[in-house]
Amino acid sequence: MRSKNLVLFDLDGTLIDTIGDLSAAVEHALAENGFPGHSVEEYRAMVGHGIRNLVTRALPEGESEEVVDTVLAGFVDYYTAHIDVLSRPYPGIHDMLKGLAGSGISLAVASNKFQAGTEMLMRRFFPDIPFAKILGNAPGLPLKPDAAVVRLAIEAAGSDRAVMVGDSATDIKTARNAGIPAIAVSWGFRPKSDLEAADAIAETIPQLSGFISTFLSA
Repeated sequence: MRSKNLVLFDLDGTLIDTIGDLSAAVEHALAENGFPGHSVEEYRAMVGHGIRNLVTRALPEGESEEVVDTVLAGFVDYYTAHIDVLSRPYPGIHDMLKGLAGSGISLAVASNKFQAGTEMLMRRFFPDIPFAKILGNAPGLPLKPDAAVVRLAIEAAGSDRAVMVGDSATDIKTARNAGIPAIAVSWGFRPKSDLEAADAIAETIPQLSGFISTFLSA
């Protein structure tokens, strides 16, 4: 029998610290096409809206779609080959996921990262954790904050109670659009000031676990 409770997690900045590999891949693609780069901190404000938007934001304003296509292709090639060089799950995340799954709660990932990259990272870092659905940016599936990813995950898990966990305003809006609670984590890519619309903000893994339990039992 499938669990009635589901937790949807954002990936980048929530489960895994991926900013080092993301920024290195964009820097590589920009440099090979003669464009100036950015700092890692600048990239923190650019990520989270899909890789095409990331590349567009990294390029000088007004570049053509053809240029975006070229740089994006370079990014995908480099990033796919170096996706786990610097990226690591945040401390305590793996044990938390294992505990949630062990208690009978269904898990899902809802990311704006391209589908292949999302699946690669999940296989690399969480091969022993069962997920009802792993959703990234795929053809025909709108990016968050559209609630389509939430609906697909709920359907896959057969759940009637869900909560969304993420590190950005986009994740909070996704939860709002789906009519489910939003828990923000403070260790991600966005400043805490961006997270004030969440139903709760977790500063630690134990605090996050507590919030999940509270919202799923409400």
